[in-house]
Amino acid sequence: MAETNSPRRSATPSIPQKRTLEDEHVPAVPSPLNPDVSATRSRAGRERAPAREQREKKESLKKRESKGPSAAGNSGRGGTPDGISSKRKTKGASAAATTLAPLRYNLPAPKATEFSAPRGPTFTHHSTKIDCGQETEIYETSDHVYNRKNYRYTHCIADRSFPSSRYYRQSETEPFHSRINFEDASSHILFTKDGKTITTDKGFRMARANVGVREGKWYWECRITSGVSGAPRRESNGQTNGVGRHVRIGWARREAALDGPVGFDAYSYGIRDVSGQKVHMSRPKDFFPPGEDILEGDVVGLEINLPSLSLHRKVVEGQYNPAVDVSDELDDHGAEAPDIIRDRIPITFKGHLYFEQFDYHPTKELEELMNPSPVVAASGALSTEAPNAIHSLVPLRTLPFSCIKVYKNGRYMGTPWTDLLAFLPPASRPPASFGAREGLDDGMLGYFPAMSVFRGGAAEMNFGPDFWCPPGSAGSEGVDMMGHKASGNGATAASQLHAVSDRYDEQIAEDIVYDLVDEVDFWMQDGGSTEQKHSVRDGVPTTLGPVDPDDPGVEVLAHGLGAQAGEIKEIVQEDE
Repeated sequence: MAETNSPRRSATPSIPQKRTLEDEHVPAVPSPLNPDVSATRSRAGRERAPAREQREKKESLKKRESKGPSAAGNSGRGGTPDGISSKRKTKGASAAATTLAPLRYNLPAPKATEFSAPRGPTFTHHSTKIDCGQETEIYETSDHVYNRKNYRYTHCIADRSFPSSRYYRQSETEPFHSRINFEDASSHILFTKDGKTITTDKGFRMARANVGVREGKWYWECRITSGVSGAPRRESNGQTNGVGRHVRIGWARREAALDGPVGFDAYSYGIRDVSGQKVHMSRPKDFFPPGEDILEGDVVGLEINLPSLSLHRKVVEGQYNPAVDVSDELDDHGAEAPDIIRDRIPITFKGHLYFEQFDYHPTKELEELMNPSPVVAASGALSTEAPNAIHSLVPLRTLPFSCIKVYKNGRYMGTPWTDLLAFLPPASRPPASFGAREGLDDGMLGYFPAMSVFRGGAAEMNFGPDFWCPPGSAGSEGVDMMGHKASGNGATAASQLHAVSDRYDEQIAEDIVYDLVDEVDFWMQDGGSTEQKHSVRDGVPTTLGPVDPDDPGVEVLAHGLGAQAGEIKEIVQEDE
């Protein structure tokens, strides 16, 4: 019998061997096929190749130039900042300890013409106003820069006494007295040549003085030369007499908007000519007694009282205790003054030489304070708490012992505001731009005399010491505008009321000291060598003032040693 072939039995499939799973496919929980999840994860992690290092993303030159003067190398704003100038290590301290210092820029050698005294604006006759029986010549100003778009400008000059500061220091222009700042006014403001009377053909525009106050008691006054001419009344033609021309006066910080009236935002406090109302954050409230208006010819005086800077810093640093700090002493400044840091770069504008720096910018907290809704902090938290000295949000902290008093024709009218908002950093902040450093005080933060005019309204400022209507004793004790000690009341010099004109000389002295401190700081960063790296002709005397551009030593400095390629860039401002 033939043997039959039985079909071959197929092989039994084998169970696949367990293999190491890739890390991204490892199950989250153990299973029969993969009981040791943690070991697999750690082994896979060890076997994984090292990740490729990410390249640093760099911005284009055009984008850096749009962010600020120090964002690009040799940008349209000038030179490049030295990397070692923003922070300097302190000798004898740990490596982590640093001392703040201003930014220093790589600049070309100054031109011979930059050693000349800076010039003021160009005046062009606009009109002749006849107010209160007097003729006043009104001028437009041109060929000067305006503080706008988060930048502030101050005049500067090249001085061979400041080689470590690249030869540039701050300066002033004529007229040399306390007045309206031509650069710190709206472009639609019209002036007299002495800078003490302003007017405009437009809507409300504001101008600030060239002096600001930071502590102590200060007084200034203004006379309404064109404004409400009488009690508002309805005429036969339907128009209301006295509403066409208006003036507001007060005190304003650097952040206050110039294209608006005094009292428009949280950065200024103003008095209206209509009914003598007080205005803050665009909220007018009755202040003068009924029937009291501010008419043409009236003199309105404004006094401000500010605590000492030492107490002010306690408030913004969160160290103020109302139970302990029950008084304020203006003379208590301590043995060491705080740092004044000015990050600025020389620029030119229509032949004028200026320092350009970031200006302080309105904060979100104070912008929200103007709204009826609760204040929104930077962290997103809501705050319904009114401004006070110990507020959780620094911009909403107020200054104890601060107030503003108002006088009319020398008669004390009252105190419309107390507990003014703090202004020292971090209450004031620069814009969120590349190169702007927060928490720095440039020495010019404070409250400035301010005035706004509307459609032909005009007023003349008087910063003293010879006032038309000195304040009455009912509102101010120890008043002495000439700097002499008041007799009979025991008032100290620090607690006396001073004319704002005294602040002009103080401010210039402070600028000189700050320039010298910066020069010494930069000189120490360079190694403290006594050798002149950019020397001028031997035997030429060193001066702190303007020098003759034809001096041979200036020519050597401008075209000789240390000269770099390029030049200081010129900026352009469009008319608004």
